[in-house]
Amino acid sequence: MKKSILSAKGICKSFAQNGRQVHIFSNVDFDLYEGDFTVIMGASGSGKSTLLYALSGMDRATAGQVQYDGQDLVTMGEKDLARLRCTEFGFVFQQMHLISNLSLFENVAVSGYLNKNSTSRHVKEHADGLLEKVRLTHVKNHLPSQVSGGEQQRCAIARAVINTPKVLFADEPTGALNRQNTIEVLNLLTELNGNGQSVLMVTHDLKAALRADRILYLEDGKITGELSLPAYHQQDEKSREAQVNAWLASLEW
Repeated sequence: MKKSILSAKGICKSFAQNGRQVHIFSNVDFDLYEGDFTVIMGASGSGKSTLLYALSGMDRATAGQVQYDGQDLVTMGEKDLARLRCTEFGFVFQQMHLISNLSLFENVAVSGYLNKNSTSRHVKEHADGLLEKVRLTHVKNHLPSQVSGGEQQRCAIARAVINTPKVLFADEPTGALNRQNTIEVLNLLTELNGNGQSVLMVTHDLKAALRADRILYLEDGKITGELSLPAYHQQDEKSREAQVNAWLASLEW
């Protein structure tokens, strides 16, 4: 039986606008299982990125509970949330948010230095190892502006996992990339997941969603569909794409 690593119960997100409450999502129940690659899909404006931020502690739900390791992210203090995001969670976004005046190596290492449990030597060795893993050793001393978008995103993924997070959150990580760079980033995420990394990704890209073993569909702030898939293998991609397309069509995507 799969173990739930992150669990949300009845979470809601709303805000006041012109004297009325606008609901982004409401009464969402969700479990992320250890070692899973889960994708959240939905039309633009369905609330999928906001849901990701609430599940990761980047934003707070306005009601409900988000449980991680016996702690509720909704009521947790800001200092504890910051520590959790630094040590237990990793984040990859559509925009890479690399520090422009730091080299790729420094961008990866600086996140490691924020973890007080790591020594300087360990951070340097780990950063070098990760940059080798994402095939960036040859440009590790380059600034972000001196490398391609795909290389920047691979660096951002290395930065996200420098502290060995339990969960990697990815918000449209291929949204700003061309086809070849998209494939390289998806291959890297698939490899990380194959090595046991739990991944929760938001995407509108069908090709990206095919990498998941579980896809959730969010519509009007509610999860209205769920599809389970076997582990991804490239040779099965066409049949997998047909299956996911048929499922999305049934949801009127």
